Amino acid sequence: MGLIHLDRVSKRYLSAAEQSGPQALEEVSLDIGAGEFVAIMGPSGSGKSTLMNILGCLDSPSGGRYEINGRDVTTLNADELAQVRNQTIGFVFQGFNLLKRVSALDNVALPLLYAGVGLKERRQRARELLEVTGLGRFTDSLPNQMSGGQQQRVAIARALITHPRLILADEPTGNLDTQTSREIMELFQRLHREQGITIVLVTHENDIAAYAQRLIRVVDGRVVIDQKRGGTTDAHG
Repeated sequence: MGLIHLDRVSKRYLSAAEQSGPQALEEVSLDIGAGEFVAIMGPSGSGKSTLMNILGCLDSPSGGRYEINGRDVTTLNADELAQVRNQTIGFVFQGFNLLKRVSALDNVALPLLYAGVGLKERRQRARELLEVTGLGRFTDSLPNQMSGGQQQRVAIARALITHPRLILADEPTGNLDTQTSREIMELFQRLHREQGITIVLVTHENDIAAYAQRLIRVVDGRVVIDQKRGGTTDAHG
């Protein structure tokens, strides 16, 4: 069953004085099924970040059609796009993006506050996800009391709390050492295997991309490689 469908999606950035500008994406057509684990790679300026922003409804294509979960998001207004992001997508960023003066528990629970969920329920769900990500004893810890790997686990728990269909991870190991990166990718792998969550991650690192079941390589705004593996491959195995 398809979750993501891009049909000839293009993106061109225009300045106020220009009638045309650089083409970040050029007629990209792509399907990602529910439950896939996909890595997107490409050199700097290749368009992979633009592609990720469009997938996450953080940017709109200049042309083409993008459907997520059967809904054409290219026709939606800003409020409707925000609703899609909140209900369908969980985000994990390189820089963690945690609130510095807020406990791990309340960082994880934050998306449920925006969704109008009561305090008791959102804290209960946040505790459960901190257990899932191996941080059950860090509920009251502030980000500056935690390692980079622990902070990224908090960010992953926060991304999961709305039960999203899709996790988008933008260079999730970019600020982490090799051992911690391996632990974070093994966590993604376990979540994918046990919960069937669709995961799309952007990375520069071949060993990180090797955890995914499918590799998409972007060069000059075009998909030049779209390669599936037989199953999830451990980068270290």
